[in-house]
Amino acid sequence: MAIHILPTEIASQIAAGEVVERPASVVKELIENALDAQASRVSIVVEGAGRDLIEISDNGQGMDENDIRLAVLRHATSKIETAADLTHIRSLGFRGEALASISSVSRFQITSRTQSMNHALRLQIEDGTQIGFSAIGAPQGTTVRVENLFYNVPARLKFLKHDQTERNRIDQVVAHYAIAFPSVQFILNQEGKSNLITSGNGNRTEVLVELLGLDIAKQMIEVVFEDRDIRIFGFVSPPHVTRSNRKEMHFYVNQRPIQDSSLAAAVIQAYHTYLMVGRYPVVKIFIEIDPALVDVNVHPAKAEVRFANPNWIFSQIQHAVRRALMAASPIPQITGLPTWQPSWNMLDREREVEGVNLPEPILQQSNRLESMNNVTRERIPLLRLIGQIAATYLVAEGPDGLYLIDQHAAHERVLYEKFLKTQDQKAVSQNLLESVIVTLPLAQARIIEAQLEILNQIGFVIEGFGQATFKISALPAILGGMQPQAAILAVVDNLEEDETPLEKEKTNRLIARICKRAAVKAGQTLSIEEQKALLADLEACEAPRTCPHGRPTMIHLSVALLEKQFGRRGAI
Repeated sequence: MAIHILPTEIASQIAAGEVVERPASVVKELIENALDAQASRVSIVVEGAGRDLIEISDNGQGMDENDIRLAVLRHATSKIETAADLTHIRSLGFRGEALASISSVSRFQITSRTQSMNHALRLQIEDGTQIGFSAIGAPQGTTVRVENLFYNVPARLKFLKHDQTERNRIDQVVAHYAIAFPSVQFILNQEGKSNLITSGNGNRTEVLVELLGLDIAKQMIEVVFEDRDIRIFGFVSPPHVTRSNRKEMHFYVNQRPIQDSSLAAAVIQAYHTYLMVGRYPVVKIFIEIDPALVDVNVHPAKAEVRFANPNWIFSQIQHAVRRALMAASPIPQITGLPTWQPSWNMLDREREVEGVNLPEPILQQSNRLESMNNVTRERIPLLRLIGQIAATYLVAEGPDGLYLIDQHAAHERVLYEKFLKTQDQKAVSQNLLESVIVTLPLAQARIIEAQLEILNQIGFVIEGFGQATFKISALPAILGGMQPQAAILAVVDNLEEDETPLEKEKTNRLIARICKRAAVKAGQTLSIEEQKALLADLEACEAPRTCPHGRPTMIHLSVALLEKQFGRRGAI
């Protein structure tokens, strides 16, 4: 094929891929335009997870006829004039690509009016070509309406994620700017539901409550640090409030949300010795720095920055967070070291673990499950309990050697199969003495809403009780000793963002997640009776050798292996 110049519309659609990756990208670019226009109120309406409609209205400065015509052209911007301006950018946008890119892959309409104009102007574009321009009545500000996103780029449309995932991404984008700009009121409406409303009164703590829920927000530790060239402030969670991934570690440079692994590493280093391995804090850190010391022109979506002195930034973040953590943590008073005792002398001493109650199935030996029809059981032999090691593993003797059982994984399997057994019957619920009201962060509330039908089928009694708030009246009987809020958090804990199982798999995956949270934990001392009950329940399981997530529940050391290790049967 001979070399040729691409048509303008195709070149625009290809270029749009750098800026408009998904519906959330459109929301991000349009919110930034509104904020740069000095808006004090931004309203976002989304339908069809952003595929059908994204409409963003603001009460900013607006545009006159000349500006509105230029705004949709590539590389048209009011933010910079020379290359030197790139060294001291304070606006969120500056490339002049957003509107041109969005209008080339959608049915696009922009309406705007300045304070001095008698009427607003409306410009309509389709396939990157202007199809209408007219005067219309509208208040001061700008409204951008994006319909049928990617209708003319089917390849991009095909690779969008599940609707729930795209909606969550939009929630996250709006949340970023809501907390970065607390003096701006944000109103987000998705699929006819009001997802987020901030007051715009400048109180960042109020926004934090909207995003994280009251229970977590009131536990957050405030970070305040200022040096000659940098100011660091924001919030970090106490060591006992953690997540299984880094998704709630957010950073902002001069109010711009950014992605920077080195900043996350600095915060994690500040938590050194405070966090368990594989756990991460909730972080909202804001950095104010001279624009000359940071380059924001390194990524098409402006999501990454480059610092002039990254090592200095790293140390300052680490110092600021560490200082806040130490100020919020009382110095432990050592009154004497405990005398060590082997675990088999501790079996009858129950140790209370804060926030964890032993579920009923462990407290009393339950009836064994009957074999399911047409299923071959992965049998394990009858085991004789020996004891518990490190309050984490059970040691048992079988006819063919020694068994080490992970008590958490084993209990996960036991609860999971008991849950599955109830699916063939009417789920048994245990009513709470008093209904519990739980408020969740917005993203987690969306997940619960999507799973309400399944949750009520398996024994929960949950109903919506306002924005991101739920009323829990009953739990599945099998979760008898579990705290209601912990049971609900188990639904969203460790949930993969793009996890979209087949309909028939949703219930089982949800049950597995709940069982993981409800199972006894490593470090939890069990009485001899509880250990025996757990072994008996595990022996009765259909698949006793793995937990519902595929992790092994036990390790088998055969007699032959032991003899070989002790030199009774050849060399090691």
